[in-house]
Amino acid sequence: MKKFKTHIKRILFLVSLFFALSVQSQELETLINEALANNPEIQKIDFQYQIASEKVNEVNNIPNTEFNFGVMAIAPEMDMPMERFRVSVMQMLPWFGTITARKNYATSMADAQYVEVSIAKRKLALSVSQFYYQLFEISGKQKVLDKNITLLKTYEQLALTSVEVGKASAVDVLRLQIRQNELQQEREVLIQQYKGIQAALNSLMNRDYDVEVSIISSMKIPKEDSFFSYDSLSVNPELLKYDKLYQSVEQSELLNQKEGGPMIGFGVEYINQDDSPMITSSYKDMVMPMLSVSIPIFNKKYKSQTKQNELRKQEIQSQKDERLNMLKAELSKAISQRNQSRIKFETQEKSLKQAEDAEEILIKSYETGTIDFKDVLNIQELQLKFQINQVESVKNYYVQSTIINYLTN
Repeated sequence: MKKFKTHIKRILFLVSLFFALSVQSQELETLINEALANNPEIQKIDFQYQIASEKVNEVNNIPNTEFNFGVMAIAPEMDMPMERFRVSVMQMLPWFGTITARKNYATSMADAQYVEVSIAKRKLALSVSQFYYQLFEISGKQKVLDKNITLLKTYEQLALTSVEVGKASAVDVLRLQIRQNELQQEREVLIQQYKGIQAALNSLMNRDYDVEVSIISSMKIPKEDSFFSYDSLSVNPELLKYDKLYQSVEQSELLNQKEGGPMIGFGVEYINQDDSPMITSSYKDMVMPMLSVSIPIFNKKYKSQTKQNELRKQEIQSQKDERLNMLKAELSKAISQRNQSRIKFETQEKSLKQAEDAEEILIKSYETGTIDFKDVLNIQELQLKFQINQVESVKNYYVQSTIINYLTN
């Protein structure tokens, strides 16, 4: 148990660090720690573990001691000695090693419940991180929109100047204003989205929905990615859970074999008798030691339980194999999507540079009086598209990174 807990603590330590990439901020770690400390679901599962642990003390006992007391209510008129009352005490004892087997089984169940605590904490940390990155994405898009709204206002001033000198139409000014209205609408929608995600994140930390969450201002995709193999999945608690369940079934079978043995009882009975001339001895009362044996001769319960345990172990192994295949698929998908995010980001970076070059050419054209504000809007829309996509790529990269770390650490 101690060795297992040490291993789980190491895993939880990795959970607290799986988001600690070079571009991360301290705020995310703080949010995760707060969620782990205050989340009601984590507290519920932790209480379940404490209950499972306490059951170890519950099974560490022997059957109740039996006391019997009887009094002669109506004594018949007889010459032979009659008893007044009798007192007996009997203690049944399980077969050797049964109590230890019960403790081992209860301990194995507590170990399995402890893994559930670890899984719940990892999933909570994953959810907090994903909400955090969604907030980063929304915040990043807001900054992009602000930048483009400012840019359009600059273009609007250029268009107004061109209208005054007869080099542009008032329609061009209206187009630029309409585009500003659209971007402003998108920005206001993002504000509402931010509030919704922020409320969801606050709920995980069990605090008021409108508490402001501090988000890192910028993140970059690192130059190199960490390499993960399927072998790293072996430390995932979702698989360790099945190992612990398998061990609990083994302990259940050991307990079943012990409980299938006989029970032995030891006791003593005292009988108090009336005085009688027929009693010549100085000892008229009787003390009788007793021995009792309980043998499950005709009980098929234990044989059936053994068969059930064998089937249960096969079921658990099948469940583990199934879950391992699912984790492999999830890991492959996360790695693929992370690689896609890198490719998209790099492509958008090149395209954005080219759009900025095109914008520079248009601005120079304004000096010669040949600027076309339709082309200005087209370039602005392309820039906005690439900038928005870049923010989404960065967010997706880190979301997939958190999933990879959840699966492999």
